[in-house]
Amino acid sequence: MKYQRLTREQLAELQQEFINFLATQSITAEEWAKIKEEKPHVAEEELDVFSDLVWEGVLRNVNYLENISADHMHLFHLAEKEMRLISVKVMNPEVDLRSTEGFGWFKKNWQSDYVEYLTASKAYTEDRNKDKFELIQQGAVITKGELFKWFDNIIE
Repeated sequence: MKYQRLTREQLAELQQEFINFLATQSITAEEWAKIKEEKPHVAEEELDVFSDLVWEGVLRNVNYLENISADHMHLFHLAEKEMRLISVKVMNPEVDLRSTEGFGWFKKNWQSDYVEYLTASKAYTEDRNKDKFELIQQGAVITKGELFKWFDNIIE
């Protein structure tokens, strides 16, 4: 397995897609029930293959990720040839960027001495999707990139 198996909730949301996936392999509902009962390891393998296919499709289309903690924002633009990072550090211990109040403070004070910025770029390894997945594993979430774009315009 290249990525990770989808959760029960994710699989439930993708039930129709999974049915279609099984159908492409000529596996009917009855056959699937029999496989789960008699060959659970084969059923596990099918779930893993389906999960990897879903992850490949999702990761191929991911262009922006954000990882926000109490005092940091790591904003990623996953461009064609490289990953670009805008890192924001808040040095006010009373501010938690994950809270509405903390982010409100940040919006008012983003140019203060309590906020530091860093930008960086990094080339992908041989497997661009795996690089993206590792960022997600580290806590990043997929976004439309509004924060990255806003900072990118300010920094330029």
